[in-house]
Amino acid sequence: MELKELLEGVKTIQIIGDEQVEVEHITQDSRKIVENTLFFAVKGAKIDGHSFIEQVIKEKASVIVCEKLPEACPEGVTFVQVADTTIAMGQIAANYYGRPSQKLRLVGVTGTNGKTTIATLLYQLFANLGYKVGLISTIANYINGQRIETQNTTPDVLTLNELMQRMVTEGVTHCFMEVSSHGVAMHRIEGLRFAGGIFTNLTQDHLDFHKTLADYRDTKKKFFDSLSKTSFALTNIDDKNGSYMLQNTSARTYSYSLKTMADFRATVLENTFSGMLLRINDKEVWVSLIGRFNAYNLLAIYATAICLGEDSDGVLLALSKLTAVAGRFQYFVAPDKRTLIVDYAHTPDALENVLETIRSIKQGNQQLITVVGCGGNRDKGKRPIMAHIATMLSDKVVLTSDNPRDEDPEAILRDMEAGIKAANQSKYMTVTDRRQAIRVACHLAKAGDIILLAGKGHETYQEVKGVKSHFDDLEEMINAIND
Repeated sequence: MELKELLEGVKTIQIIGDEQVEVEHITQDSRKIVENTLFFAVKGAKIDGHSFIEQVIKEKASVIVCEKLPEACPEGVTFVQVADTTIAMGQIAANYYGRPSQKLRLVGVTGTNGKTTIATLLYQLFANLGYKVGLISTIANYINGQRIETQNTTPDVLTLNELMQRMVTEGVTHCFMEVSSHGVAMHRIEGLRFAGGIFTNLTQDHLDFHKTLADYRDTKKKFFDSLSKTSFALTNIDDKNGSYMLQNTSARTYSYSLKTMADFRATVLENTFSGMLLRINDKEVWVSLIGRFNAYNLLAIYATAICLGEDSDGVLLALSKLTAVAGRFQYFVAPDKRTLIVDYAHTPDALENVLETIRSIKQGNQQLITVVGCGGNRDKGKRPIMAHIATMLSDKVVLTSDNPRDEDPEAILRDMEAGIKAANQSKYMTVTDRRQAIRVACHLAKAGDIILLAGKGHETYQEVKGVKSHFDDLEEMINAIND
């Protein structure tokens, strides 16, 4: 493809060199340069791609897209200067891969909690309705049933366009993807065309990156601001930020609620460990997922399907067949009737929702024992809040490691302990080693008790000092219960 075609819709400051040069490859990785490659010099948090310009010229890169031109621009290389390389990269990637997002019904899901569940269950539901479907999520990416491993909640824009091109080639018609605040802030969705967007909720998270809750909120809002008039925007009106997300959007707007008037409404009629009976817009449906937080998720899924033109009765039938997402309120009952639950809850709001759900279902003298930690190198402000919630809503709590990363696990635990009220001091203990903490919780639990293992969910590793070692909460729980 000629460079001139790739630059369609791109705002450039200046172009030095031949605009008709042929481009066969595009990359932001200086290690992947071959002849006729276009290289994006991207300023990252730790590495500035501009420092590799001299190297990629030696490797025979033919085009360099950059914000700052080098002192010398040698002949035979075309330089495209832009205000922001990441924004230009989105449009160029879309052009290079044939604008695949425009050939799909692409729906983005954003919010603090519920993104993975909603995107994954939409993938399930539309597959059950007979469509070829794509999924881009925290757990994995899928193209019509084929699993593709993922590194980020929202991959970089080059990876996204490549994935979507493969989806189009495979005959996929619908794609559901998580849209993280990092992805929006870092322009990873630049150049994509969405058929719709969903807002779930907003609570404290990622303040290590955004610094303020207002910036976190406004970053998510940018996603809705970018939607076109042919798209739909669906929001949880029960969240105080729900209506704010829809201000200034050009999309058709819809709301969903469990509490007030909305376009799509639901009521939880029954809630047990085996499932829920929901009333959605005056029709009842039994589902295998449980908890009010899942009632919100399922309502958003139903509403999205209707916004995409599906028949109500067909959607409700498909809804009744959905199964839980890996690591999201995944539970089993041991032979001695101890109930074991693994959940990804790693924010204060998510932890509170899961604990409140368990408390609403548990009976008689059942004890609720919670194992929870907080990740290192992440928002420290939520640590004492999560410990407070755990000790307030559980009978016993074991505070432990999550992914300490580069931090001292003991220091993370001290941050958590600072949030525990005097009245709850007797409820908790600290066990730094997560495997041992799980064993302690299983030992504390008697027949009929409930153990919640929160924080890591689907993750199959633990990260300590830059090293990822195999660690699966579900595996560890089963091993502990069988000892």
